[in-house]
Amino acid sequence: MKQPSSGTVARVLVALYASLLLGCTSLPRINPDMIHSPATPVQVDGTHGPLSDERSKAILDRLKASGMETDIFDLHLAIEESLVGSPLTAGNRVDLLQDGPQTYAAMFEAIEAARDHINMETYILEGDDVGQRFADALIAKQRSGVQVNLIYDSVGTLGTPPAFFARLRESGIRLVEFNPINPMTAKAGWELNQRDHRKLLIVDGRVAILGGVNISGVYSSGSFGSSRQGKPERDLPWRDTDLRIEGPVVAELQKLFITTWDRQKGGALVARHYFPPLERKGREVVRAIGSSPDEPYSQIYATLISALRSAQSEIWLTSAYFVPDPQLLDALKSAVVRGVDVRLVVPSSTDSWLVFHAGRAYYSELLEAGVRLYERRDALLHVKAGVIDGVWSTVGSTNLDWRSFLHNQEVNVVVLGADFGARMRNAFLEDVKGSDELTFETWQRRSIRARLSERIGRVWEYWL
Repeated sequence: MKQPSSGTVARVLVALYASLLLGCTSLPRINPDMIHSPATPVQVDGTHGPLSDERSKAILDRLKASGMETDIFDLHLAIEESLVGSPLTAGNRVDLLQDGPQTYAAMFEAIEAARDHINMETYILEGDDVGQRFADALIAKQRSGVQVNLIYDSVGTLGTPPAFFARLRESGIRLVEFNPINPMTAKAGWELNQRDHRKLLIVDGRVAILGGVNISGVYSSGSFGSSRQGKPERDLPWRDTDLRIEGPVVAELQKLFITTWDRQKGGALVARHYFPPLERKGREVVRAIGSSPDEPYSQIYATLISALRSAQSEIWLTSAYFVPDPQLLDALKSAVVRGVDVRLVVPSSTDSWLVFHAGRAYYSELLEAGVRLYERRDALLHVKAGVIDGVWSTVGSTNLDWRSFLHNQEVNVVVLGADFGARMRNAFLEDVKGSDELTFETWQRRSIRARLSERIGRVWEYWL
């Protein structure tokens, strides 16, 4: 996640410290026995609800046929069937959006095409030029009769002037401030440490855009192309990934938005066609997964750990904020022992000093175990994505750190199949081209200052 500036963070340190003392939660222990082939045929939803066993089997057979000749697809299908409550949905179109310019272009196109409603949920919404462009577009739609509903995170928008949101509200846009810093304005209880880290745009209940991109000017330039070596961190382009989705799975994402709205006491939504009949738009089988600190455990975490433990050939992950818990660390190391090609693309620069060095404290252990690490150069990496065995892919807002798994509200999608997996593999390899590989020998020669920074970061890893 893009962090608020140090000045804005300082204003909430006292309140945040008090929140940290309220108690700790823990990550679930994922039992390998949970992964099994279901006794009954796997059900797939279509545009009009659950498909027949025969049609479900035909769709899944097609996906298997396009992938590997082993039972790898069956393994990952079993994970999705056994661990997550939301349905697998067929008939979706999924477009991969690389970097801010592509994502913003898709978002503005979707907003312009809106005819009924726009639901938007974001961690950061800055009042800069990019934020003003979004405000202008949303206000214009509201005035044209399209209902706009916006959820924004209180900590993520600390630096955004109140006048920015007042202008939106005065136009008729409905606003919800997620877990306000000011306890006097909190309608759903005061939970300062629980943040809404989702980035989700849903238009007319038919198109959804989600991933890691916040609304901020740092995304204005792309991260591929000419070298920017030597530039200060504040001038580096941001590298991120989003998805544009059409099809039945959009209804599941709509449910996540409305659930958050209700839990935050946003009031009755203005009547609109939030769940229109959805048509088949493509061939992708997709599952939407939302996680919230209000739930017993992160479904995203449970699904990821299980997918890692079932990996047969490849685990390729890209993570902006990588601070592994013991179970995640063990899953990666154990995969190498099984002969799996485990690679991670991580940042070489960051907007969060503590998170950056907390994650680096684990590099020696990972490199010694045989995990390959690449540091993305000439860009500030903000991607949260992965592809496993070429058939299981995920993109969303979830970082591989304690905060995402324990304290944040997040949203990811899992896409099953080799066709989309190939696109994800190509995107990963492009990032590898723009990265420098670390080796155990060179990493052992890092400075004493770097080692001290890692120790400091690791002390705070649970809360970062």
